[in-house]
Amino acid sequence: MKQVWCSWRISHTDWRKTQCRRDSVWALRRQRAGSSLVLKVFELCSRGVKMLQQILVDMYIEPELLAELNEEQKQILFFKMREEQIRRWREREAQLEREEAARVKVKKGKTVSWMKGLDDDVWVWVMGEHPDDKPYDQICDEVMAERAALQAQREAEQLRAKKAAELEKRFSGLHLEPEQVVLSEQEVRQKEQRRAEEELKKLELEERRKAEEELRRLEQERKQQIYISLKEVQGSKHTREEEEDKEWQNTLQKSKAADMRRRSLAKQTIEDHRRRSVRALERGRVAAMTKAFGSTNPAPAPKPRNTTNNSNAIRRKGGMRRSLSASSRDHIIRWFKEEQLPLRAGFQRDQSRIAPWFHGIISREEAEALLEEGEPGFFLVRVSERVFGYVLSYRSSEGIKHLLIDASESCYMLLGDQIRFSSLTELLEYHQVEPLSSSGVEEYLRRACGQKAATADYTDLFT
Repeated sequence: MKQVWCSWRISHTDWRKTQCRRDSVWALRRQRAGSSLVLKVFELCSRGVKMLQQILVDMYIEPELLAELNEEQKQILFFKMREEQIRRWREREAQLEREEAARVKVKKGKTVSWMKGLDDDVWVWVMGEHPDDKPYDQICDEVMAERAALQAQREAEQLRAKKAAELEKRFSGLHLEPEQVVLSEQEVRQKEQRRAEEELKKLELEERRKAEEELRRLEQERKQQIYISLKEVQGSKHTREEEEDKEWQNTLQKSKAADMRRRSLAKQTIEDHRRRSVRALERGRVAAMTKAFGSTNPAPAPKPRNTTNNSNAIRRKGGMRRSLSASSRDHIIRWFKEEQLPLRAGFQRDQSRIAPWFHGIISREEAEALLEEGEPGFFLVRVSERVFGYVLSYRSSEGIKHLLIDASESCYMLLGDQIRFSSLTELLEYHQVEPLSSSGVEEYLRRACGQKAATADYTDLFT
């Protein structure tokens, strides 16, 4: 038994050793496999880092490679590329700053220094203040004369050189040369040669003298011409400046006058509106008191005038009448009878009879015909042929004008005005003392235009 136990123990020990060796081998294999995997991962990472570095260096990635990246990898790549751009920009800015700091500014040789006076301030010369100073016109004349003289002198020098060249070319071939004289006739011809040379010299001197005098004369004439032309240019310049200055002054005065007129007109408009408002309030109070203390019995309806003609016939000028549809005229007549007649529209203030300025439904041409022979301020009020309201027609210095009167809300006011009146009579009396418009032209109502035909034109409104 003991022997069997020992053998089993030995075999178990061997098995454990074998198992340990096997585990060691597997551990070694796993370690080697892990190290190779780490190497592969490191190699891949190093390849990825190199690829990223190359992309950042070139700032470019292949489209095929970009398509294989997911959205997160693309955003990381774009972020890295943007960081690289910012880094490069900062490096370039820093390099430029270092180069500018290292660059030494080269000082120019030319400098400007101001002359200073006794008060250690810049010396200033005001032309014309010193007694010895010349007038400005005299200085300008001297400068122009100097310029003209210099220009004439330059032109004379050019002409003088040209004349000298011509004379040199003219007399150069006439000089006798000694080599051409025959030795046998030397004594005879020497005298002739000297005489000819003297004559040529005299002729040349005479020509040069005449040319010099001509040049001086031309120089003086040219100088005078240049001076006159400069003077004319300066005079035209001064004249043009004076004309421009005068035109600018006229424009400025007109602008100031227009501004003053606008301010005056605005002030007058405000005053007129305030005065109108105050008078309208006063007239409203008087009208209210009159209604409160007046008689309560309404005035009788007006009687139409006794005429021998038909009541519906209205005499008009031929060719001036405008057609009205029966329905619109009937509507206006019904409106007047139902709404305006209870308000006693068209009556005088005491409501005893119809006012002379009131007219019925007449056209614009008929109203102008009635007002044609009147003076400025001649007016009438007619019932509008198109709307439920009235029209104030009056004659002004510019012609006949027509203003629409709004009759809504049981009150009366000119269209565009803010002052309301309780009756047409109050409106007309108000504008007999106050102008009709605030445009600067004062137009008042002076005299009423009554009926001129045998039959009143408002008969159909009261029957």
